[in-house]
Amino acid sequence: MGETPEALKTEIATTEATDTEIALSAEPVRPQETAESPAAAFHAPPLGVGQRFPIERVTPQIEGGRFAAKAVVGEFVPVSAVSYREGHAMMGTNVVLIAPDGTEGPFNRLRPGPAGTDSWHGEMRPDAVGAWTFAIEAFSDPYLTWHSAVSKKIAAGQGLEDLANDMAEGAALLREAADGVAADERGRVLGAAGALDDAAIPLFARVSPALGLTDVLWRFPLRHQVTRGEALPLWCDRERALFSAWYEFFPRSEGAVVDEQGKPVKHGTFASATPRLAQVADMGFDVVYLPPIHPIGRVNRKGPNNTLVAGPDDVGSPWAIGAEEGGHDAIHPELGTLEEFRAFVAEARRVGAEIAMDLALQCAPDHPWVTEHPEWFTTRADGSIAYAENPPKKYQDIYPLNFDNDPEGIRAEVLRVVLHWVGAGVKIFRVDNPHTKPVGFWHWIIGEVKAVDPDVLFLAEAFTRPAMMHGLGKIGFTQSYTYFTWRVQAWELREYVQELIAAADYMRPNFWPNTPDILPEHLQHGGPPMFKIRAVLAALLSPSWGMYAGFELFEHLPRPGAEEYLDNEKYQLRPRDWAAAERNGESLAPYLRRLNTVRREHPALHRLRNTVFHGIDNEQMLCFSKRDTQTDDTVLVVVSLDSSNVQWGNTTLDMPALGFDWHERFTVRDEVTGATFDWGQHNAVRLDPYYEPAHVFTVHRHR
Repeated sequence: MGETPEALKTEIATTEATDTEIALSAEPVRPQETAESPAAAFHAPPLGVGQRFPIERVTPQIEGGRFAAKAVVGEFVPVSAVSYREGHAMMGTNVVLIAPDGTEGPFNRLRPGPAGTDSWHGEMRPDAVGAWTFAIEAFSDPYLTWHSAVSKKIAAGQGLEDLANDMAEGAALLREAADGVAADERGRVLGAAGALDDAAIPLFARVSPALGLTDVLWRFPLRHQVTRGEALPLWCDRERALFSAWYEFFPRSEGAVVDEQGKPVKHGTFASATPRLAQVADMGFDVVYLPPIHPIGRVNRKGPNNTLVAGPDDVGSPWAIGAEEGGHDAIHPELGTLEEFRAFVAEARRVGAEIAMDLALQCAPDHPWVTEHPEWFTTRADGSIAYAENPPKKYQDIYPLNFDNDPEGIRAEVLRVVLHWVGAGVKIFRVDNPHTKPVGFWHWIIGEVKAVDPDVLFLAEAFTRPAMMHGLGKIGFTQSYTYFTWRVQAWELREYVQELIAAADYMRPNFWPNTPDILPEHLQHGGPPMFKIRAVLAALLSPSWGMYAGFELFEHLPRPGAEEYLDNEKYQLRPRDWAAAERNGESLAPYLRRLNTVRREHPALHRLRNTVFHGIDNEQMLCFSKRDTQTDDTVLVVVSLDSSNVQWGNTTLDMPALGFDWHERFTVRDEVTGATFDWGQHNAVRLDPYYEPAHVFTVHRHR
C-alpha cells in the first residue's frame, strides 16, 4: 500500500481550502418532477456507490468504460481520479482490483496530487491473465482529520484544557484503527492511544506518539463512510503483449533454390525453414511472424514485381489466399502438412520463440468461399466479383470480403478458422488490413477467441487514419503497427512517442523499420549506419518492435518509383545465405543480437510510459531515457539521426527522471562498445555514424 507520500504533508498543512459553503435556510418547494423535466437532471444517481463522496475523472477508462483498458501481468498500471468532500475534514482514496474469478484484492491507496486539485494518483498491479475490473474508493479519514485539527490548535497556542475532547477522541479512534494495522504495528498504535489518555504527562509527550503515526495509518488507514465508484474493465494479457521482438520471414524462401534469372527451381518447406528458427531466436527475436501459409490462387496470379502475368512456375503472392487445395484452414502443399506445421511451431517454442500467423481475410478468385458463398463478396454491375483496389494500385488476384450481406455466416466461419489454428498451437495473429473490415466484427471475434484462450494476441497491421488506428486498439487489438517508419526527424519522434504514451491505456505500439511492402527512403539511401540508427530507435523507444528479413543484410534496392523492394519477396522466392553474410562481416545480426540482449536484461526497456526525452542542442540527435523505479534500472540513449556526418551535441538532462538530484554525477556504460564515462546534467556527445551512431548507456550510481 506504499509509503506516506510527500504530498500528504502539504495536504495536511493546506487542507483549509477556499471552499464556499452555502447554507440554505429552508427546503425549497419543487414542482412535480417527471423523467423528462429539467429538475430530473439534478437528481441523477450519485457519482459513487454509497452516496457520500463524488468520484470523477477516473483513469484508465476507455470510452466511459465501454471497452477495457490494457495491462500485462505484473505491470504497474497508473490510476488517477478526482474526489473531494465538503468542509475541512480530511479524506483519502484507494483503488481496488477485482480478479477474473471475482476475488477482491487488498486496496492500494492513492497519493494526493498538487494542492487544490483534488486529484489522486497511484498504481494497480494485476497478476494473472484475464478480465479484471477495478474501482476507486473514497473515504473519510478520521485520523488525518484529527491530526490536522490538533496540529493547528497546538500551533495556535491552545493547551490541555482546550484539547481535552481531542485527546479522548484521538484515543478512541486509535483504538479503533489498531484492529486494522499489521500485527507488528499494533502495539505502537495502542501505545499512542494510551499516551493520549495519560493526564499525568505533558502535552507534547501525550500527543507526539499519535502525531507520529502518519506513516502507519497511511498504509493501514481507518476508513469511514467508504464510497465505491463504478467498476471499470481492465484486460490483463501475458507479458509478450507489451514486450516482444518480432521477425518476419517467408518459409518458402528458406531452403529454396532459384536460377540465375530468379526463377524458382526448388520451393522451401517448413522442414527446410526450421533451422532458421534457431538463428532468429539467437538474434534475440521471440516472435517469428509468417506471411500467409495457405494455398495460393492460380487465377489472376501475379508475377515477379507485381506484374500482371505470371509464368507457369511463378509462386504468386501468399496474400492471394485459396485454391482448389483449400482456403484459410489449409496449408500450401509445397510448404508441408499440418503435422509438419505443428512440428515447426513446437520447434519455435523449443528455441524460445512463438509463431505468429497472418490472418488476412481476403480471397483469391479460386478460393472455395467464392463458389460456396458468393454472397460474401461484392458483385459489380456486370456480374463480376469486385477485386481489391487502392488506386492507382490494383489487386486482381484478391477478392475482399463483404461483411454486410451475411455477417453472421462470415463471423461463424472466421471464428472457426481462427480457433482451428489456435488448436494447432498458434497464439499470436498478425491481422492484415483490419481497417478495411468492420470494427464491430473485430471487437466480437477478439472477445470470442479470448473467451476460449485468453493468451491469444492480435497485432493490427493498419497504416491508416489515426482515429481508426486508435479505435482498433480500444476495441481489443493487443498491439498496433504505427507511423514510426515515417518519423525521421527528432521533433517528429518526440511528438509521436508522446502521442503514443497518451494512448498507452489502450494502444500498444510495435515499431517496424521495414516490412515487405515498405522500404522507406531513408533506408534506400542512408547506408548501413541508417540501418543501425533505425534499429536503435525501434528497439529502444518501443517495448515491442519488429523487422522484415533482409534488414540485417542492408537490403535497400527499391522498385523504381515505389517505396518497396525490387524483386519483392511477396511475389518470388528469395533465398539468402545468412551465415556467409555474418561470417564476412556483411550482416547487422551481431548488432541486433546485442540490442535485443540489452532489451531483455533491462526492465526499463520493457515499458512505454516511462520514456522521457532530454534536452540536446542538436536536432540531428535524439536523447531519451527509460527508468524502472522498482529495480532502479535506467537506460539512457543518445542517437544520431544523420547517417553521413559526425554530429556533436550538448545534453541538458532531466536529472530527477534519471533518479538523481540536479547536482549529482554518475557513471554511464555503453552497452554496445563497453566504454564508460562520468556524466552529470550537462555533457558533450560526439557520434560518428561509421563507428557507432548511438550510445546505449546503462546508468550507474557512484559508489
